[in-house]
Order: sequence, then structure tokens, then C-alpha cells
Amino acid sequence: MTEPEWSTTRLREALADRLTPQADDWLRGRLAAAAAGPEAVRTAFPGAARHGGRGDLQPAGRDDGADHPLARWQVEDAVRTLLLAALPLRGEALVAELTALYRGGDTAERRAVLRALSVLDHRTTDEQLPGAGPYGLGDGALPLVRDALRTNDLRLIAAALGDYAARRLDQAAWRQAVLKCVFTGVPLALVAGLADRADTELLRMLDDFGTERRAAGRAVPADIESVLHAHRVS
Repeated sequence: MTEPEWSTTRLREALADRLTPQADDWLRGRLAAAAAGPEAVRTAFPGAARHGGRGDLQPAGRDDGADHPLARWQVEDAVRTLLLAALPLRGEALVAELTALYRGGDTAERRAVLRALSVLDHRTTDEQLPGAGPYGLGDGALPLVRDALRTNDLRLIAAALGDYAARRLDQAAWRQAVLKCVFTGVPLALVAGLADRADTELLRMLDDFGTERRAAGRAVPADIESVLHAHRVS
């Protein structure tokens, strides 16, 4: 069976040539310690960039497209996500731990928590919990997504609109999130599930936005034009 894009295996593969030997040793040690309880992750989480590495997760010169699931990820995002995936927690306990790390973290730590949601919530063929992934997140982490979408931080908005939000946000909230991207300049290519979830109402909103821009003598962002063209709205 093909390994899904949102998986710890994919993250490990992406990190393979991005970690120094010292960083790899540090990460392996922290992952082993995480099995004993969340305290090890709480301690390691803030220092993930310092000990695990910084920079783009995708190697320089590699272009999988802006809509690739790992586009715009940083090495520290992947390291922190693996730490979270190693937590021996499920369901409400995991959501509570993610919430604490998000609330107490800086922007980079919050971004990593948001990006990790898509990995932690990934569905598998042997899933046992109806409506929830193997970590049992369900809709429990949606308050974190909504919090990020209330900010004007482009990094958090983009990170919030991964596969978890595409799967979990109700349609009205998801439409408003897409519009927030339009108004703040977050590329629509970073919105997971856009091709599948774009409905008539969202397309009308985008078309109205484009009409207003043209009437004001202003350019319409190319990604809006691309979405409208893909759905034959003009």
C-alpha cells in the first residue's frame, strides 16, 4: 500500500538528508524519551530548531509544487511533528497536550502544532474510532485552527489550513478561511482540499471579489483567476 503524504514515514524520509548526525541523534533520543510521557516532549519542543535544525524541509532545487503537502514546511516543523506523534496519548488527553503546547508556544511552535494536526488526524485502513484518525483527534483540535484563523499572521493562517481543516471545518467556516487567505495574501495553493471543497457559494464570493478589484482598476490575484477558471466561472 502506498504511504500517504500525511505520515510520520514521509516526514522521516524528508528529514533524512536535512538533519546533521548530531541532530539525528538528538531527535532519536527525544523520540525514545517521549514514549515515557509528555514531559519529555514539553522539554524538547521549544528547542527543536536549535537542536534539530532549521531551514526548508524540501531541499534546495527540488520543486514538488506549492500544493505539495510539505510545501513551506520547515525542518523544525517536521521535528516537532514527530515529537508530537511519539506522545503516548490519544483522544482528549492528546488534544489537551496539543492545546497547552500551542497556547504556551511562540509562533514557530504554534505553527508546528497546527501542521502536526494533519499528520495526527490521518486516517488509516485499520482505524477503530468512527470519525477520528488513529490518534483520536476528531474535531477536538478545531479550536486551535479557529484561533489561528483569527490572527493576521500569514504563517499561522497557512499552517491552519492543512488537511485537518479541510476535513474538519464546516463549510461556512472553511469558506471564510479561504477568503481570509485572499485578503491577507496567503497563496490559495497552500489551502488543502480547495479543489474538492470549493462550492458555488465560495466561487461566487471569489468572483465578486475579482469584479470589485477590476472595477477599482486593481489586478486580480492570479491564484483567484486560476480557481475560477478551473471551475469555469468568469
